[in-house]
Amino acid sequence: MNKNYDVRGALFADRYEAGHALAEALRAYEREHPVVLGIPRGGIPVAAAVADDLHADLDVIVARKLGAPESAELAIGAVTANGGQYLNDEIIRELGVSAAYLEREIAHQMEEADRREKLFRGTGQHIPLEGRTAIVVDDGLATGATMRAAARSVRRRAPGRLVIAVPVGSVQACQDMRAEADDVVCLHRPESFWAVGFYYRHFEPVPDDEVARILASHRQARSTAGAPTP
Repeated sequence: MNKNYDVRGALFADRYEAGHALAEALRAYEREHPVVLGIPRGGIPVAAAVADDLHADLDVIVARKLGAPESAELAIGAVTANGGQYLNDEIIRELGVSAAYLEREIAHQMEEADRREKLFRGTGQHIPLEGRTAIVVDDGLATGATMRAAARSVRRRAPGRLVIAVPVGSVQACQDMRAEADDVVCLHRPESFWAVGFYYRHFEPVPDDEVARILASHRQARSTAGAPTP
């Protein structure tokens, strides 16, 4: 099911179609043998399609939302396993979030991000990024909190170039990403942005085991084909 979104606003049939369209906009990076990093869970099918089309390596970068004290669904920031983080200082001040709460929430979500990355990779190891072109992909940008944290996490790993790429995003979020990356590719920027799922005809949840399967399948295919040396 499509979560009852109005399909008249759809730009893509599903995440794979969106990924193939995004790959065309990223074609110039193919010769650099990039590493494509998907943000789970919805960003993984998009990233897999991009990696397939660019003959690139595929990996995962988990960014966990930091929930507000009285409402876990309200994001006050996001964090990754290696400490890459984004904090929405304005909301934190407005809500009066204490330093103690923030410290606990960051530690908890970093631990969960690490657990989930290991779950998704299985026996695989994260792909080194030093000196390489890293393309961070999600299925869309609403506020951009998790993408900011993911980008800062990737930057810590010293890539030669950092690219943020999404099929659709709000005008403000796509603009804000310019401060986080060397290049930002956002195929569609609707003036009146709705939820990300509004722009897909099929926007089913992506289960954890599907994320792990996609990563393992791509890793096996690259190994069998013989990935090029960067």
